[in-house]
Amino acid sequence: MLDQAKTPFEIRDYIRQQLFPHFMCPGCGHGIALRALLWAIHDLGIAKDDLAIVSGIGCSGRIGAYIDANTFHTTHGRPLAFATGLKLARPDLHVIVITGDGDCLAIGGNHLIHACRRNLDITCLMLNNEIYGMTGGQVSPTTSSDRYTTTTPEGNYEPVFDACKLAQGAGAGFVGREMTLQTPSLKKLIQQGIAHPGFSFLEVISDCTEIYGRKNDLGESAEMVLSQKADFRSASYGMIADEVFQPRNVKTGVLYKDDRPEYAQAYRQKIASRAKK
Repeated sequence: MLDQAKTPFEIRDYIRQQLFPHFMCPGCGHGIALRALLWAIHDLGIAKDDLAIVSGIGCSGRIGAYIDANTFHTTHGRPLAFATGLKLARPDLHVIVITGDGDCLAIGGNHLIHACRRNLDITCLMLNNEIYGMTGGQVSPTTSSDRYTTTTPEGNYEPVFDACKLAQGAGAGFVGREMTLQTPSLKKLIQQGIAHPGFSFLEVISDCTEIYGRKNDLGESAEMVLSQKADFRSASYGMIADEVFQPRNVKTGVLYKDDRPEYAQAYRQKIASRAKK
């Protein structure tokens, strides 16, 4: 850890400026999530050489490349599998996975379940924008009911996947959710997740202003972010409630926490005890 408590946070100290301008669309919530993550890393005093960022495919997966640390861009749905091997080989690293709702819950769903079950000390940030934003705007496991996507032209009729309930049920040691609107609260939640000695799953409600917002007439980015505030007050999920789009109850903050043994530590203790025999 570095002594950075008295040093003001400057995001340019943590990004690869040579890669700018970035690829994100104007108003994309993923940029806010990236800032909150780097702010949390700064406040925790984590040195960049001690930080490993693993990401998959999708809009969320691309933002890892902008972080000036050890970064790994892996195959679709597999960042948690790569991160598992990395953390077991290098337990000294702070391993953080950045993934999306499609990458994490669809093709990567089994990897999420077993990462939660093992309780390895990895922090997983799932940026939920309710859409496959980079590959054409298809419906995702978290797309709200009746929302329009390129693969649901008459509206989405599938039930929404509650990723936090899944993570808790599968055994994650720390589960939380926050919206990009509440950036200081999001930063604090990420800090808590990284500090927890076990698998941490954090869902970040993030806006896709272009493919998702335009297709569903949700307004510009400022209107979409403000709708999070309205929904937060009315305890709905991600969008403004009306006669067509019914809200879903949602809670933010720390949703679940336990202190069961962390996988790698327990494994090494078992091996050490056998070696003494």
